[in-house]
Amino acid sequence: MTIKRNIGEIAPSFQKQDQYGKTIHLKNYLGKKVLIAFFRNAACALCNLQVRQLINRYPFWNEKGLEIIAFFESPIENVQAHVGTQQSPFALVADPKAEIYDLYGVETSEEKVQGLLADKQTMSSLTAKVEAAGLQLTHEEGSNFHRIPAEFLINEKGIIKVAHYNQSVHDHLPLKIIDQFVERN
Repeated sequence: MTIKRNIGEIAPSFQKQDQYGKTIHLKNYLGKKVLIAFFRNAACALCNLQVRQLINRYPFWNEKGLEIIAFFESPIENVQAHVGTQQSPFALVADPKAEIYDLYGVETSEEKVQGLLADKQTMSSLTAKVEAAGLQLTHEEGSNFHRIPAEFLINEKGIIKVAHYNQSVHDHLPLKIIDQFVERN
């Protein structure tokens, strides 16, 4: 059973290595605002499209004191081969055993994924968006195809201020919510 995290809770601590082998420990981010983003897997085109948007906004957000930690339920080799090619200025973290996903209650839902696949109009629109960005819908061998992304905004004291459990694989926390979060003192 997945236990979801709530607004007002202290964000569960973790320690993992990023794409460069640097140790990422949540306690080292105290005093900063943090976006923790849980993506499906490193080859997921929809996830890579969202990462691209985060990369584009990162200079503005970072200037305002926001750090980003992006998790992928993939081995580090796949993170480096797929999403790592975007030269992310923030931490990309491999969590192939979904330990941190479980810690944050990030769900897996075959029903939600199958519902999206059955929605031909939405799938056509998403495919066009991905292809326009120069990405491809690619299956990552051995990945958890039914993972549903989630995002958390954590304040300087380590408190969860936004817990966004996505309703589908393409539903991400709106960028305007992140903009509003970084603008608050």
